[in-house]
Amino acid sequence: MLRKIRLTLAILFFACITLLFLDFTGTIHLWFGWMAKIQFLPAVLGLNLGIVALLVVLTLVLGRMYCSVICPLGVFQDIVSWLNGRRGKKKKFRFSYSPALSWLRYAMLGVFIVALVAGFGSVVALLAPYSSYGRIASNFFAPVYRWGNNLLAYLAERADSYAFYETDVWLKSLPTFLIALATLVVIIILAWRNGRTYCNTICPVGTVLGFLSKYALFRITIDADKCNACGLCSRKCKAACINGKTHEVDYSRCVACMDCIDTCAHDAIHYRLASRLPKESPGNKTQPDSPAGQNAEGASRRSFLTATALLATSALLEAQEKKVDGGLATIKDKKIPNRLTPILPPGARSARHFAQHCTGCQLCVSACPNNVLRPSTDLMKLMQPEMSYERGYCRPECSRCAEVCPTDAIHLTDLAEKSATQVGHAVWVRQNCIVLTDDVECGNCARHCPTGAIQMIPLQGHHRHRHKGGREDGEQDKPRMIPAVNVERCIGCGACENLCPARPFSAIYVEGHEVQRTI
Repeated sequence: MLRKIRLTLAILFFACITLLFLDFTGTIHLWFGWMAKIQFLPAVLGLNLGIVALLVVLTLVLGRMYCSVICPLGVFQDIVSWLNGRRGKKKKFRFSYSPALSWLRYAMLGVFIVALVAGFGSVVALLAPYSSYGRIASNFFAPVYRWGNNLLAYLAERADSYAFYETDVWLKSLPTFLIALATLVVIIILAWRNGRTYCNTICPVGTVLGFLSKYALFRITIDADKCNACGLCSRKCKAACINGKTHEVDYSRCVACMDCIDTCAHDAIHYRLASRLPKESPGNKTQPDSPAGQNAEGASRRSFLTATALLATSALLEAQEKKVDGGLATIKDKKIPNRLTPILPPGARSARHFAQHCTGCQLCVSACPNNVLRPSTDLMKLMQPEMSYERGYCRPECSRCAEVCPTDAIHLTDLAEKSATQVGHAVWVRQNCIVLTDDVECGNCARHCPTGAIQMIPLQGHHRHRHKGGREDGEQDKPRMIPAVNVERCIGCGACENLCPARPFSAIYVEGHEVQRTI
């Protein structure tokens, strides 16, 4: 019964958190956004002391229930392990007890804490379980979900229905994609072979909660008088924490999955108060442990082929997305300008604050409806989001990134605050402007600036004739009009950069600010 309750809750949490990374409408976040906020690392970085205290109390009372119910990466490992166990009867009892690799666990925790204190966000995001699952969901599950949506939109359009609308599917960051692929392969191999190996050797959150769970009130216990040393509990334990020979359970690794309880046919294993622990009866022996599992080469190969197919399909969609001007000339894609300072989302406050609080989970990147956010490729801030305007610009009426951020690394009180937050300023690049390169009138940047920070002014010393054959009597030469940026009014939304017709580099781009300010 306990196992069924745990499985039901785990499936609900896993499905809802996964939908948070897949949803591009914002509907799911209204209902289940709190599930991202109760993840351990986001709660710590967001200084949500109430949630941290709640998770600590939960662990001290029930053990590592967080790892088996709330953590999406933990549940994902269980799913992979379950799929391997479905292959045959022998696979259902493929685990065995192994001593804890405490030196590795605490070494990884030490690296994680040092990176957290020093501000190495890329290392923190690489090791944190929630961030790891976020990368996997954003880079692999979200594209499939959106392709399915686009297929429905295509079919609905043919039926004169607009119940669905198409969304862009594109590779936001190749380094992040490769890291997500490596993470996925490692997780699948470890879970396929040995269940919860990642949780009990690499995961820093698992190590912290494992230390607390040794003092939990409720624990898995073995009644030595009823045990006949069959060894099934050890061979069923995906955490490899049950030593059937000595009737001991390593509570620092036990994730309270309850599998052992359902496996025992002699009612020798229970989940109960620590004060009711039975006395140990040493000397009981178990049967030899089964092998840890077969090689997961096939799973790794399938993951590689899937990733290759995703890359190829993304490239194909990218080619199909190209538009033509009048059916004659292909419009070139915009290229990212060389910004001296990256642009942070409105509400990030400063580069230092953002680096200290962002988990790099990719939730805001997945949720951004304007395709403005993408993972950084900077080694120090790898996988943390930054803004770029090749596919859209940051619209004043949107605050989706702040709404979904589980750590308050992006914090906005209202849309008025966003409209007054300066994340950067526009810079005009003379040699790219089509007014000078193509001798045409433009002013697109000034027309679309939401704050009126760009004005068109005459370029001194340069005039344009109204007629190729010369001007008519009484007419004056018309001066060329170029943009002038008022940096005090510019908020860095990127409308000018995105809507600039110059290709491949815009004639006006946004330079980020280290510290955001209110104008």
